[in-house]
Amino acid sequence: MHATARAAVGARVVALHVHHGLQPQADDWAAHCERVAREFGAGFACTRLSGAPTRGDSIEAWAREGRHRALHDMAIAAGADLLLLAQHRQDQAETFLLQAMRGAGTAGLAGMPRAQWRNGLCWARPWLDQPRDLIRAYAEQHALSWIEDPSNADPRYARNRLRQTLWPAFPAAEAGLAQAARWAQQAGALAAEVAAEDLARLSTPERLDLVALAELSPARASNALRAWLAPHTAAPTSLVERLLTEWRPGATLSWPAPGGALHAYRGGLFWAAESLQPPPPAALDLQRPGLHPQPGWGGAWLVEPATPGIASGRLAGLTQRARCGAEQFQRAPAAVPRGLKKACQEAGLPPWRRGGPLLFDAADRLIAVAGLGMDARAFANQDEPQLSLRWLEDSALPQSEGEGGTAA
Repeated sequence: MHATARAAVGARVVALHVHHGLQPQADDWAAHCERVAREFGAGFACTRLSGAPTRGDSIEAWAREGRHRALHDMAIAAGADLLLLAQHRQDQAETFLLQAMRGAGTAGLAGMPRAQWRNGLCWARPWLDQPRDLIRAYAEQHALSWIEDPSNADPRYARNRLRQTLWPAFPAAEAGLAQAARWAQQAGALAAEVAAEDLARLSTPERLDLVALAELSPARASNALRAWLAPHTAAPTSLVERLLTEWRPGATLSWPAPGGALHAYRGGLFWAAESLQPPPPAALDLQRPGLHPQPGWGGAWLVEPATPGIASGRLAGLTQRARCGAEQFQRAPAAVPRGLKKACQEAGLPPWRRGGPLLFDAADRLIAVAGLGMDARAFANQDEPQLSLRWLEDSALPQSEGEGGTAA
């Protein structure tokens, strides 16, 4: 706070405090922080966390999750997009060791990033390469007063036990361990670049080519698979290893995963979120071009001017519902209508994506099926204004996140 207030000439500085409610002195700490912020000419905001850790929960994890959420919300409310955190080199070294003892991979060993944009806010740690002793010397030089949290000495917490035993025995280890975290960050960045190159050739957001993946080296295949899974699920190492060893060309297999399941089908790997009961039939108006999300179905209808398409007036009184079993679908004007199951098989649509939604016009005629497209019998005449319909899974929808701004 002191260093920021001195350096941030012309910028607005706001001190953010999170009241965890875990210590009897917590009210006094909030008052102290507000008083110091006023002394340094900064604004002040405080959030008290609600609730408490449930039985069996990690207090540290509960507090960290709540703290991150509160800091984000307070920063955004203050109109700031830069959040400065005071973690230093010893914190980074401890994080590296704790992650290593948990068997973490490169991402865990990389520890804390120096700067990271998340949900419109830059989380920055400008002191990550600075030793703790140098920061303490600065505070003493400027006669600053601070409060020591008594929980910092509680040996029940792994980080405290590490501090009490490691640094007295190996005082020079801090710099080396922090450097190891930097090497892990570089290795992680390189792995991400390689994965991006591989996935550009091997995948779409919906499908990963398992045949091509199997041609990569084991390490490179595992790296690409983890990167492809990341937007869908936090897959444990055991699942990645099972998938790479159990799949064989031509096999149709499934693996449960956190939040859903993975399916190998026709040489591809697909992600399916946890299946929910399909929504009841509902009226839908798709006359307006654009993206029309359907939250209960896990996707959206994309409506665009295109030929061939469906007469725009016919898209006003639609009914959207699940598959019943007797529907027929015609994929092209010269094709023969087929039962929906057969049409899905011919199109290579996986079994878990054949439930819908289906769109019917006001006369209860099928006009589109998610995953198959428009029924050719619904195509408009060439001289009619027409729109095309295409179904996009949530995983294929465009993502956007602002990263601009200059407030501190």
